[in-house]
Amino acid sequence: MSLNEQIAPVEEGLSLSDALISRIESTEARVGVVGLGYVGLPLVQLCCRQDLAVIGFDIDQEKVGLLNDGKSYIGHIPSEAIGNLRRNHQFEASSDFDRISEVDVIIVCVPTPLTRHREPDLTAIEATAEAIAPRLREGQLIVLESSTFPGTTDEVMKPILEKSGLKAGVDFFLAYSPEREDPGNKTHTAQTTPKVVGADGLEALAATRALYNKIIDATVVVSNSRTAEAVKLTENIFRSVNIALVNELKIIFDKMGIDVWEVIDAAASKPFGFMPFYPGPGLGGHCIPIDPFYLTWKAREFDVPTRFIELAGEINTHMPNYVVAKLSQALNDHFERSVKGSRILILGIAYKKDVDDMRESPSLVLMERLEAAGAKVDFHDPFIPVVPHTREHDNLSGRKSVELTEETVGTYDAVLIATDHSTVDYALVSRHAPLIVDTRNRAYTGADAKAVIIKA
Repeated sequence: MSLNEQIAPVEEGLSLSDALISRIESTEARVGVVGLGYVGLPLVQLCCRQDLAVIGFDIDQEKVGLLNDGKSYIGHIPSEAIGNLRRNHQFEASSDFDRISEVDVIIVCVPTPLTRHREPDLTAIEATAEAIAPRLREGQLIVLESSTFPGTTDEVMKPILEKSGLKAGVDFFLAYSPEREDPGNKTHTAQTTPKVVGADGLEALAATRALYNKIIDATVVVSNSRTAEAVKLTENIFRSVNIALVNELKIIFDKMGIDVWEVIDAAASKPFGFMPFYPGPGLGGHCIPIDPFYLTWKAREFDVPTRFIELAGEINTHMPNYVVAKLSQALNDHFERSVKGSRILILGIAYKKDVDDMRESPSLVLMERLEAAGAKVDFHDPFIPVVPHTREHDNLSGRKSVELTEETVGTYDAVLIATDHSTVDYALVSRHAPLIVDTRNRAYTGADAKAVIIKA
């Protein structure tokens, strides 16, 4: 019997799970979303679209204030959308965790970074569970969405929540459903991307499936939360390994005088057995640079080596060094200049094109490496006017994006294309910059281009 058959709806009864499912399906349930960032805020929207009232919880009082004023701080979520939710009384934000008891479902979307020693930092998950535990009541469903290693829901969250005196699977329900948010993706939205759900027991799984079936087009049930946690890591390790492969191929083919982008595009014409991945200056975003190390850390508990995953991480982490070396060589070969004393303009500091998200962006590493070599570095990013505070690169916070004009571009010794935003005028850059080092294959190569263009 399949999992879907095992958790098929049953006749109405008095069980806590049946009561919760009934409230979800009738839109009487109230949802709490903990963590109102790039994962949490889209979830708020999804719930409200299906007439589920939402309280959003965040420890950042500034975010809470902005949201309650109907303002968004995430580029692809317009303030008008948040304003409509507030005017319709569907959503409110709060930093008061005593209100956790008011909701039927608690979805946890808090950060899970790495420490400086590349070990999982579960501080936010643990703190959230500690905040929920004394306020937990019977019949509530808690779903963790944060990326993490297999066992976190069972081994970390569950014991903390059970300090309340309530028992998981009996008095409350616990589940894991990995976030699959992809900011800027106009083809696959949060609603249309299938949701994987795993839980602590069949009743918890039934309630969790009912929740996501209400707000997402399709759900995929797996046997338990550990499996669901492993799904998330597998998805991102797959991408990390393949990006590392094309990054290594780029270095090899560059030595041979072969354009790796031309190779990939031609290989992609094969209708089977090949999936195109593209090189870049390093990995960015919250998931791909981090998630593989969550699994390598957990694997040590079982004395299992993870050489393949760790090698991919090493290659991707090395890419900013490769880019700086290419830039240095290009300055020397074409202009007899060193990096020291040169003025460098970096195009794009977001981790991916057309978003205002700069978590783990390799551009920040590039800025630091170039400045350590003695360069004067500025950046232009139409989505990020000012560098915000970050965990690892706070020395760069407050830096402002420079205007991209014929006059400004011409004052730099080199332009480094690090993020290929669609709105950037690459033709203007190629006409007025003396040198372009292009990590994204976006430099303009028309007849009127004046720049020396180096692919890196």
